[in-house]
Amino acid sequence: MQKTINIQNKKARFEYELLDKFTAGIVLTGTEIKSIRLSKASISESFCEFNEQGELFVVNMSVEEYAYGNHYNHRPKAERKLLLNKRELKKLEKEVKNTGLTIVPLKLFINDKGFAKLNIALARGKKLYDKRETMKDRDNKRNLDRIKKSYN
Repeated sequence: MQKTINIQNKKARFEYELLDKFTAGIVLTGTEIKSIRLSKASISESFCEFNEQGELFVVNMSVEEYAYGNHYNHRPKAERKLLLNKRELKKLEKEVKNTGLTIVPLKLFINDKGFAKLNIALARGKKLYDKRETMKDRDNKRNLDRIKKSYN
């Protein structure tokens, strides 16, 4: 019985307006997947970009070194290749190049088969007034929930 791994990027929903979501596989080494299974990873400062060959990589994703790894351990901040269908890659690359959108990781998890997957989203950066609106909505919802709870 394996505990579920669910590493999230909480700032992404606040900083960006999410347009389209995808689930991508990640190319990892042995010590990287072991560290992820121990929840020793962070995607809060990471983003995705294409290289010259049209492959998608996640940049700035932090996976701590495996504690029991020897000199074969991985680099913590290495770029890691993402695996998507060719059709999805072409769509993402076209959107990023033409409209100036960005690709942000939302959630890192391990599926039923034991593979590490990354939920990514095509996103547009929010303006300052949009962020203020989000904060105001969140505060109003919290106050409504408090009022509802006091009446029950």
